[in-house]
Amino acid sequence: MPAETSHHTKTSWSLVLPVKVLSRAKTRMAAAAGPLREALALAVAADTVAAALRCALVAEVIVVTDDPLAASELSALGARTVPDEPDRGLNPALAYGASVARRARPDVGVGAMSADLPALRPAELGRVLTAAAAFPESFVPDAAGVGTTLYAARPGVPFSPAFGPDSRARHAAQGARELALEDIASVRRDVDTPDDLRAALALGAGPRTTALAARLPSLSPGAETSTG
Repeated sequence: MPAETSHHTKTSWSLVLPVKVLSRAKTRMAAAAGPLREALALAVAADTVAAALRCALVAEVIVVTDDPLAASELSALGARTVPDEPDRGLNPALAYGASVARRARPDVGVGAMSADLPALRPAELGRVLTAAAAFPESFVPDAAGVGTTLYAARPGVPFSPAFGPDSRARHAAQGARELALEDIASVRRDVDTPDDLRAALALGAGPRTTALAARLPSLSPGAETSTG
């Protein structure tokens, strides 16, 4: 793709991450996490944000959340937090965050990324964002191959996230390029269930998630696998 070289080498990115109100987050982890469910949700988001901010291609992380504790904790890490002003669901929240990002940095790309990637590695995210610069719109499928963990739009390209059920197919149908890269497992490993969390821990989750998971008996070595 020689024609795309200038984009490929120069684009930096603002990333928009949605974080639910913690009382409603990670409900599929309720049996495994019990009273620590909200703390686990925040730990996962914090490790995701911290890793994203360490990626050299990330100019800014914008967190869209209406949860005051999450806003405080993630702001302290260096993210910019904004309320879910539209309050009309996930994709409108991401579009709002992207509009904030583009007002602040109109010359950088904008990506929407899951906030539950606790094993995220900055170098792997960098590979994804470098590849994304070669296409107007692109996306990364999740580890299950059905959903999406990251959607990206280059500077000046309309930002049209299509997260939700079967989002891999929906993003592809609207013309976004699937980034089929090797060695980006940490970018694809989102966490919704106990098994997802076990997989993220096996990859090497961030410190807050690892410490919190160690307090959950159901996730200790040898514990019976749960499908959530």
